[in-house]
Amino acid sequence: MLALALALAAVPEAAQGGAAPFKEPAVIGIPAGPFIAGSDRAEREAAYRLDEAAYGHSRTRQGRWYEAERPRTEQSLPAFRITETPITNRHYAAFVAATGHAAPDVDPRTWAGYGLIHPFERTRRHAWIGGKPPAGREDHPVVLVSHADARAFAAWLTAQTGRSWRLPTALEWEKAARGPAGLRFPWGDAWDPARLNSHDRGPFDTLPVGRFPEGNSPYGLVDAAGQVFEWTATATASGSGERYLVKGGSWDDSGCGVCRPAAQHSRPQALKHILIGFRLIVE
Repeated sequence: MLALALALAAVPEAAQGGAAPFKEPAVIGIPAGPFIAGSDRAEREAAYRLDEAAYGHSRTRQGRWYEAERPRTEQSLPAFRITETPITNRHYAAFVAATGHAAPDVDPRTWAGYGLIHPFERTRRHAWIGGKPPAGREDHPVVLVSHADARAFAAWLTAQTGRSWRLPTALEWEKAARGPAGLRFPWGDAWDPARLNSHDRGPFDTLPVGRFPEGNSPYGLVDAAGQVFEWTATATASGSGERYLVKGGSWDDSGCGVCRPAAQHSRPQALKHILIGFRLIVE
């Protein structure tokens, strides 16, 4: 592990062969102290109603999607710094070029094995070609990355900068996304589809980060609702380490009960999904 870190540290910052020097992700500070996490019955009921209005059915209610959320309680965390936006294709491209790490992609057989509703053809607009992101998508969130891919990027960034980078825990992510008062959405308690990239008004696709500043959290976290789900460092209650919580909702979601910072569900760590990206904490 030490040898790997030393090798990565030796990679020049201008890792993309003639491209501009790598610019590390911008971060924002989240202060220490108490905050409200989780949801109560009223919030979960409101989320189900939003979904029912958007989809015309009650599948999220019938599936009890929001019943496993943390009960609304006061928590406390030390101060931390988190990337302002999800990690973009531009950020990730420097890592791929410097290390030879596999570029974001998935093959048809693997995709079919996930059992997802999205057809394989839809993954092609997000898949990289020749180790480079699709043209025009450099500032979109990187997707088609597993939990291990996100951790590998964090390890490379740690070697590059001399500071420790890691995935946020679910609680850290939630505080950054909703502020100290336990807002239902990053911007407040009222649902507003104009403040995020969701299927309600969006293009049914990722967008460049930062297109919805009116949807920023009280701390300035960008794209915390919609756009892409984000890997966290929090494993499911089984403790197996094979599944990790994702947060935030995506461009595919309507309603958007699942876009609330309190909402969460787990995904297999090896999954490479067109709906999942990540952001990091630096220490």
